[in-house]
Amino acid sequence: MSGENRRVKILEILSSSSKPISATRLAQETGVTRQIIVSDVALLRASGVKIISERLGYTVPKKISDDIFKTVICKHSKDQTLDEFYAIIDNGGKVVSVTVEHSLYGQISADLNIASRYDAQEFVKKSAETDAMLLCDLTDGYHIHTIAVKNEDTYNRITDQLQSLNILISKA
Repeated sequence: MSGENRRVKILEILSSSSKPISATRLAQETGVTRQIIVSDVALLRASGVKIISERLGYTVPKKISDDIFKTVICKHSKDQTLDEFYAIIDNGGKVVSVTVEHSLYGQISADLNIASRYDAQEFVKKSAETDAMLLCDLTDGYHIHTIAVKNEDTYNRITDQLQSLNILISKA
């Protein structure tokens, strides 16, 4: 199977599934390695295909969302990570991604897709279990979140809560 045909097959598999599909499973279904799948997903994204990375694998959005995407610039310690996530999700938002501006590498981003307290707790749990650094640890706690909200009122509730926690540096 050619690379182009394989990428079409990957997109078909993802589009027909209601659940995230792991790179390992995609590799098994297309007869290649997991690393080739990761590269194929990167190529699909570069060509404009919206593929979301979640904890359990890849998904393709099934419908156009009415969400508005906003950014917040934050700073906090590792101990305040759950407080930050809860301030966003409890007020009606979703943490889409995190970005830091590294002095050597420039912008470094990661998809988070945290939409519930369970997602937030799992993220923090995995960070603790793996002893992994958060991206904001590279920048003295400073980071930018892209968040999805339904309207400006939701965004204002979130930023007010982040401000009251002394986490919000700036609305962007």
